[in-house]
Amino acid sequence: MPRKSLSSSIAQWHGDERTIGRPLNTGELTALRRTRLFGATGTMLMAIGALGAGARPVIQDPTFGVRVLNLPSRIQTVALTMTTTGAVMMALAWLLLGRFTVGKRRMTRSQLDRTLMLWMLPLLIAPPMYSKDVYSYLAQSEIARNGLDPYKVGPATGLGLDHVFTLSVPSLWRETPAPYGPLFLWIGRGISELTGENIVAAVLCHRLVVLIGVGLIIWAVPRLARRCGVAEVSAMWLGAANPLLLMHLVAGIHNEALMLGLMLAGVELALRGVESRRRLVPQPPSWPTDRAALRRWLPVLELVAGTVLIAMSSQIKLPSLLAVGFVAMALAHRWGGTVRAFFTASAGLGMLSILVIVAIGKLSGLGFGWLFTLGTANVVRSWMSPPTLLALGAGQIGIFLRLGDHTTSVLALTRAIGVLLIAIVVTWLLLMVLRGKLHPVGGLGVALGATVLLFPVVQPWYLLWAIIPLACWATRPNFRRAVIGFTLLVGIFGPTANGDRFALFQIFDATVASTVIVALIIACTYRRLPWRRLPPTAPVDDPVPPDEAVPAAK
Repeated sequence: MPRKSLSSSIAQWHGDERTIGRPLNTGELTALRRTRLFGATGTMLMAIGALGAGARPVIQDPTFGVRVLNLPSRIQTVALTMTTTGAVMMALAWLLLGRFTVGKRRMTRSQLDRTLMLWMLPLLIAPPMYSKDVYSYLAQSEIARNGLDPYKVGPATGLGLDHVFTLSVPSLWRETPAPYGPLFLWIGRGISELTGENIVAAVLCHRLVVLIGVGLIIWAVPRLARRCGVAEVSAMWLGAANPLLLMHLVAGIHNEALMLGLMLAGVELALRGVESRRRLVPQPPSWPTDRAALRRWLPVLELVAGTVLIAMSSQIKLPSLLAVGFVAMALAHRWGGTVRAFFTASAGLGMLSILVIVAIGKLSGLGFGWLFTLGTANVVRSWMSPPTLLALGAGQIGIFLRLGDHTTSVLALTRAIGVLLIAIVVTWLLLMVLRGKLHPVGGLGVALGATVLLFPVVQPWYLLWAIIPLACWATRPNFRRAVIGFTLLVGIFGPTANGDRFALFQIFDATVASTVIVALIIACTYRRLPWRRLPPTAPVDDPVPPDEAVPAAK
């Protein structure tokens, strides 16, 4: 006998969030439009500043020699100030936008979608920002295109130090093999075959791939939120419209966008099949005449399609494979939560995932060398990783006490403990989902959050692994405050020095100037933007402009 749907059991915890919000009144719509314009101005400043402070290529820079476009590169401190000011404005606009996504009166999905699109547009044509990883993507894809194994040779060896792609790769990664899955390098090889050695065209193609991933995120987030009983616009604001997504996935061109998009879309499709009221093992249809029997197989097809998408996402970056485990536990719970159900669901979805992984490795011709390069990024000692930070602190204490520098030894110990803790936490979360005490979306978000925090290397955009799925499930004010705090801290102060190398005085000058400019902007807009709590809502029958009069989404 199937157990109670996890969606219905979780919905009672968030009953207030399931209330359909009323449309914004005239005053709130005016504040919304001004907030939207404020954020768009910020992303426009970011795009202009990126012409001088972005991660521009060493050669084939399209702005080189162009009078107006080349100006920011000659005044880098000013360009960095523009980028930082724009990022702060966009983050503050996002914070103000949150006032219209919680409570009884909310903006509509269409209003939020238009806002997000407007903020994205300047960043889509701007140079890469905050990271030069995209140039490593180009080099590794070119290695695959040339018939070499990108999991054995790095850009310097595979292409040569004087190659157009190698020159733009940071020196730290010129000798290292690719740490990414074969699906991503397969896509990159196709881009390389299409664009050749044209850096600008290749970068724009990779940004198009990122845009596809963001589109999948935007498709999946409101559906997962509805499944968990959370208001769609609240989840979209906290997750899909998060400044970290705009700054690092869209502007920074990171493959996490496609990984997260495939994973979240796969989870939505798989849970749609798991939570269907129809039987998951119907009678075989008499193909092709029995249409009713074919419709009864729809939940199975959705479950299979979702698992395939999740497995594909793991072939970009492996951590997303955790989602298969939580879908399997949700399926086992649907089948009664017994030991037999546990092994049946785990074996079935596990074998399907392995088949997809093997098929991608074989069809792409890239094989399974990625399994031996997963630790490539561990050469970075990231202060955002608690195990790494603890080891670095212990190493400095040892040096101070004249006991020697034992950082490397302590680092190996703390990172091993971190991996062990990840395994323990994930196992416990899977069991909670199996027993029906935790929604799989929430379990996945917490598991990815623990993975990020205990991972040997943590980059700012890794936080999105946890923030986006958790935004679809958690609605407690403390969680929102924590996400807002991390987003503003990491988004504003994390990437001050981005793709290019800046002197300390340039960073200091840009930070001081940005602080003064933002303070002046806040002073000038104090009465025009919703910096303070909005006034009491007007009557429901307030006139609403025709283009904004859309029924509010959840």
